[in-house]
Amino acid sequence: MSKGNIRVGVTIGDFNGVGMEVIIKTFLDVRILENITPIVYGSAQIASFYRKELEINDFGFNKISNTSEARENKVNLIHLWEEQIVVEMGKSTEIAGRYAFKSLEAATEDLAAGKIDVLVTAPINKKNIQSDKFDFPGHTEYLTNYSNADDSLMLMVLNDLRVGTITNHVPLKDVSEVLTKELICRKIEILQSSLQKDFGIKKPKIAVLGLNPHAGEDGMLGAEEKEVIFPAIEAMQEKGVIVYGPYPSDGFFGSSSFKNFDGILATYHDQGLTPFKTLVAGSGVNFTAGLPIVRTSPDHGTGYDITGKGIASEESFRNAIFTAVDIYNTRKNYQEINANPLTAQKRR
Repeated sequence: MSKGNIRVGVTIGDFNGVGMEVIIKTFLDVRILENITPIVYGSAQIASFYRKELEINDFGFNKISNTSEARENKVNLIHLWEEQIVVEMGKSTEIAGRYAFKSLEAATEDLAAGKIDVLVTAPINKKNIQSDKFDFPGHTEYLTNYSNADDSLMLMVLNDLRVGTITNHVPLKDVSEVLTKELICRKIEILQSSLQKDFGIKKPKIAVLGLNPHAGEDGMLGAEEKEVIFPAIEAMQEKGVIVYGPYPSDGFFGSSSFKNFDGILATYHDQGLTPFKTLVAGSGVNFTAGLPIVRTSPDHGTGYDITGKGIASEESFRNAIFTAVDIYNTRKNYQEINANPLTAQKRR
């Protein structure tokens, strides 16, 4: 862990997408360097390509070979490869996937070694990155495996809105089979722990959404709520967790009931991410909860359709950095407090 500025490792993602654009735009505002030292894992050639393409002349990276050379008040870039790569903006290519993994692999190794404090990942293409070394649906599953964690939770965050997904990157047709009482209980436990350790909420209040329309309508529109979801909620309530549901998703978000909870669990990917992204309007953050490391990312994808046009918003990426730093500090404070708990004074 850093004694000075927090060291933020940044991966470039798919270099044919908007990753490098939002990275450069984020660090154009030098005020962000007051408390953090960014270390980007990529290529000086690709960085230079996008600076020229976006006509950004008043910005430059501090080119380094490893984290020990990183300087405060500079945007550091670890030059990982010498090969001259052809950038094909807006296209999915095998080579872009291969080098996206090179960036991720180097940053992950440094994170595990304590050379950086947090990791912020730019978007990847989940198909072209696939290889013998990366055989996962996405960042979340890769980092969970790398951390040797039993499980994790994809948690979408912006301010007081936190929406997790129980089944992550699972095809909709398979969700009902994957959704078990044990899985739901595990995700509730991860969310509760994260809300306490990462967000500083002592007694978090959690909502769980139903799977079927109208949350099954008492079994008429599906049995998962009665047979799987509610028993899981009941089991966690017996353990003292403040958790309620299952709630019909449409009414829950439509009536603003989400504002009454510290964390929300959706049963499948789009059930949670669709209302979340609608509410946050391009400002959200993806946080991987339940891991010993801190990793965030913007809540958008590669953005091939707008790459190189200079219109990609950096807001989500900037928020991903701020969120990672906030979680790092909150988790550190939590660990310090619990390592030295106050002992009750004996009455005289």
